[in-house]
Amino acid sequence: MEEKQFPHKHLLDLESLTREEIEIVLENAVGFKEIFTRTVKKTPALRGKTLVNLFFEPSTRTRTSFEIAAKRLSADVVNFSVSTSSVQKGESLFDTANTIQAMGADFIVMRHPCPGAPHVLSRRINAAVINAGDGTHEHPTQGLLDMFTIKENKGGFSGLKVSIVGDIRHSRVARSNMWALLKLGAEITFVGPPTLVPREFADLGVKICYDLEQGIKDADVINLLRIQLERQQRNLFPSIREYKLLYGLTTERLKVAKPDVLIMHPGPINRGVEISEDVADGPLSVITEQVTNGVAVRMAVLYLLSKTLRKS
Repeated sequence: MEEKQFPHKHLLDLESLTREEIEIVLENAVGFKEIFTRTVKKTPALRGKTLVNLFFEPSTRTRTSFEIAAKRLSADVVNFSVSTSSVQKGESLFDTANTIQAMGADFIVMRHPCPGAPHVLSRRINAAVINAGDGTHEHPTQGLLDMFTIKENKGGFSGLKVSIVGDIRHSRVARSNMWALLKLGAEITFVGPPTLVPREFADLGVKICYDLEQGIKDADVINLLRIQLERQQRNLFPSIREYKLLYGLTTERLKVAKPDVLIMHPGPINRGVEISEDVADGPLSVITEQVTNGVAVRMAVLYLLSKTLRKS
């Protein structure tokens, strides 16, 4: 059987991918996750290739996940520190990227505070660009690893009820999850305070709910998001204490969801705010699985993009 091809040189968002293209990544991730069970957890698929992590915002999980994924594919990895680079001297994004490319980078994994920055960069350089989060726009590999985790545990997406709870307004994770889930056939409910859940998402086919227990009733999956105070320009709710009282997920509130509901969180977790300790560490939580699956999914993305690079 002929292997399905991923037709893109870059991974910039999930909005522009088709259902089939999302499924190609998920299918490839299955094979790469099997490598984790080997004594030697490496494959030579990207030997001779170089990946540069270009992060203009702090990151632990995503940057480390890409680094591990690339090294397991036998690629070389360079972590570019913006705080100690010529960016601090006024060098432009394009000049920085061109310098990195001139040094032989094949992949640039980019996180940037400005929405659309990876898209602009992808039109100016030859290396494959992977969006690791651009402002409040998207975080495609987080969306893909969330889909992989759901599929592993639920088998599919058709008819699944997925509730995404928290700071939807400022969440790139919520947007990537939304595009993927809509294309894969799930039902989505955004839950949170009115100031953090814009009503315009309803026009895209998402249910909007401002009451937590109503929003997670009969849910198959609950994906919790932290409050992104660093992105808020003004106070959008009275206090963290009030948010916890109204929207914090506890064992008691969880009773209205399905008995086998999946509890997910992209991290970092604010324990005792959006989620209680016992729920975060409980038997329904797949938060640690998400981290493991992130490496497999990013290996799949790098592998698929490398095949497109060879043709270009």
